[in-house]
Amino acid sequence: MIAAPDPLDLYDLQSLLGDEERLVKESVASFVDREVLPIIGRCFADQRFPAELVPTMAELGLLGATLHGHGCAGVSHVSYGLICEELERGDSSLRSFVSVQTSLVMACIDAYGTDEQKAHWLPAMSRGDVIGCFGLTEGHGGSDPASMKTRARRARGDWSISGAKQWITNGGIADVAIVWARTEEDIAAFLVETSSTGFARKDIEDKLSLRASNTAELFLEDVKVPEASRLPGAEGLKAALSCLDRARYGIAWGAVGAARACLGEALAYTAERRLFGHALAETQLIQSRLATAARKLTVAQLVAFRLGQLKERGVATPAQASLAKWNNVDTALEIARDCRDMLGAAGITTAHASMRHMLNLESVATYEGTRSIHELVVGRALTGHAAF
Repeated sequence: MIAAPDPLDLYDLQSLLGDEERLVKESVASFVDREVLPIIGRCFADQRFPAELVPTMAELGLLGATLHGHGCAGVSHVSYGLICEELERGDSSLRSFVSVQTSLVMACIDAYGTDEQKAHWLPAMSRGDVIGCFGLTEGHGGSDPASMKTRARRARGDWSISGAKQWITNGGIADVAIVWARTEEDIAAFLVETSSTGFARKDIEDKLSLRASNTAELFLEDVKVPEASRLPGAEGLKAALSCLDRARYGIAWGAVGAARACLGEALAYTAERRLFGHALAETQLIQSRLATAARKLTVAQLVAFRLGQLKERGVATPAQASLAKWNNVDTALEIARDCRDMLGAAGITTAHASMRHMLNLESVATYEGTRSIHELVVGRALTGHAAF
């Protein structure tokens, strides 16, 4: 007798996971159920990042999870994807926090930093004692980071940095910022401690999306940075974009988590909600919409899992990361919107998750490359011509 399929895993991807991957998924899922879901609706409403959860995330090994050494867990790329999926099942803010700390900051230091920089920053960041942010985006630039106006000038063998960065996740709580700046030669990255003289920041408030995430503007006015704080391997914009590729991988998995949360909520609600003498789930219209959401979710799950396999082999390409981020975020948005509608009026409150996920995904669709940018990345891979 064939067992009934899991309605949130119709292609039984769970059976393809290794022991480590199952353990990681179960551990993070338990954390989300126990500590995230009871508070995250209120955090969203109050526009508060739940910093009290950071120590537990560090204890679970979620910070810098794919890195080896320096106190990092060294898990597989699929395991890291599962971490992102479960965290975003709770809320995009938590996956964003871990994604920035791991893929944009710690992995950047690991890839482009000196042994001394790695030894100084990575252990403290894996413990959650030091929080990082990634200062690339500027208000005027958006999808064109090459137009950055932040400048780093040599000052008696060291550096003086002036400029501003906008839409920086973790920016208001970070202890160190990786700041990308234009030098006389090229674009370079610097580890800038946020306590430095001339460094200021301002939280971006009144957001309608990612309300439980900390987002800030950074301001640098003649901030003195020693040469020892420059990341020597991060030369040129290509280095910055490689960091974004790593982040896009986690986003592709995270979007699956948001979509799962919404579909699971809609399944439960329509099974209990009765109209005209029937449960909503007994009607053809609702079953058609639930089936469509399950189809879209299954495709997104397969895309994320296959990309994880490619990353494990070290052969994943930027176009594949772009396609996954573009497809899965758009898919999750479509599912979130329809699930919110199936909840009726109840769907607009923080007691339910679908509208919160829908609003968050509007930002996720923009950061780490808009859908238009990803279309052009895939188009370049198809045609060999860059249309940027």
